[in-house]
Amino acid sequence: MSAEDPLSSELVPAALREALRLSPDNAPLLVHVAAQVLGLGGFVEAEALYKRALALAPADAEAKLGLAHAFYQLGKHSAALVVVEGLTAPADAPARALLLHARLALKAGEPRLGARLYQRARSARPPAADAHLEEELAPHLPAAPALAPRPAERPAPPQPPEAPSEFQSEAHEDEAEKRERLPAGDLPPERDGAEVERPRVTFADLGGMEKMKEDIRMKIILPLQHPEMFAAYGKKTGGGILLYGPPGCGKTHLARATAGEVRAAFIAVGISDVLDMWIGQSERNLHGLFEQARSHRPCVLFFDEVDALGANRTDMLKSGGRHLINQFLNELDGVQATNEGVLILAATNAPWHLDPAFRRPGRFDRILFVAPPDQTARAEILRILLKGKPAADVDVEAVAKKTDAFSGADLRALVDLAVEEKLRAAMKTGKLASLTTRDLLDAAKKHRPTTRDWFENARNYALYANHSGLYDDVLEYLKIAKP
Repeated sequence: MSAEDPLSSELVPAALREALRLSPDNAPLLVHVAAQVLGLGGFVEAEALYKRALALAPADAEAKLGLAHAFYQLGKHSAALVVVEGLTAPADAPARALLLHARLALKAGEPRLGARLYQRARSARPPAADAHLEEELAPHLPAAPALAPRPAERPAPPQPPEAPSEFQSEAHEDEAEKRERLPAGDLPPERDGAEVERPRVTFADLGGMEKMKEDIRMKIILPLQHPEMFAAYGKKTGGGILLYGPPGCGKTHLARATAGEVRAAFIAVGISDVLDMWIGQSERNLHGLFEQARSHRPCVLFFDEVDALGANRTDMLKSGGRHLINQFLNELDGVQATNEGVLILAATNAPWHLDPAFRRPGRFDRILFVAPPDQTARAEILRILLKGKPAADVDVEAVAKKTDAFSGADLRALVDLAVEEKLRAAMKTGKLASLTTRDLLDAAKKHRPTTRDWFENARNYALYANHSGLYDDVLEYLKIAKP
């Protein structure tokens, strides 16, 4: 059995295998199957299934937690830590994520952090506990009775950009890293490069996003189409743009359309393409991806969830993560090879967790806020989602008007809810009925837009940690006057 074909494993029940054959792009089903396989000890198969689910639904928290557990069981502790840190940042983080983070902190030589995380897990709703872990953390836990729930620590506000050289020389290496170092003569397994795509989608296929399209045209597209004009002003082709905003609003789709607009190669990079359990191998993986992009110029190199690879170095548990960030900064600067013709796009749902050095001019020097689609764009998205489905003259404009703050992913969920209701009725009557405007409006009442939670968090940063004006677009979207 290979990780490339996890469904061939005997651990996957035949009924679930058949269900996935009929619905291969069903992310919730993939997560369900992965959880079953993980519980039966199929860690390699579970990792592959969770990755497949995250490729379809990058914001799925259950899939992220499952992948972190698979990484942990396979000994990929650094990769597991990067994934789980994003899950435990919210005050209402799930107890299972907090327990896993506590185990990872303990293994990284940070028992006090592990104890704080374990206390949060015991105070979560619903709570969770682990007798063996509690015994290991006992010297750092408060004596009974247990402490009252500790409020989650607020993330540090973004700091002014700083030179990466501060972190480039580590005087001492963590003991944990020394223990992970390869025995003499051993080499980490070779890893293939990422898939190189040739997207056909262009800006014409995207509804709305006019401001972002214009910024990308000026920064990326026009320098490629008119290099002589830009060269006259000393402007080179290439550079970086950071896209941020709530999940499900089309950041990945926009990056792919950018490549299609200039007929460039497209390489999508996820955290699993870079992170590796072997010391130094993550840096080599990252360098290999940049070299792959340089060999396919013009090329759009897209980093999804870039905050997982470029988290603020002051928050790092270990120096290994700092070395990876330094490597990333060096690649962006073109220290060893020029990046001319390589167009670097990155997306994040949490720009406040990104190391400030990435925002220095010459790196991700253009930062664009990707807001939820407006009413016109929502209507166009609904038209696309309804293609191929039985629909009786649905008034997409009316539905779009009632779905304020819905992301593209939310609109997909809305259509799925309406379809499920029709399927339930069809099972009873034996007849298929067309989707109507009323069906979609009823579904809209049942689905709460997922962007609201993101804006609750972003609002605090925009109001209280916005000295550079980075989050002015968030305030403008929320119609809040800048303080």
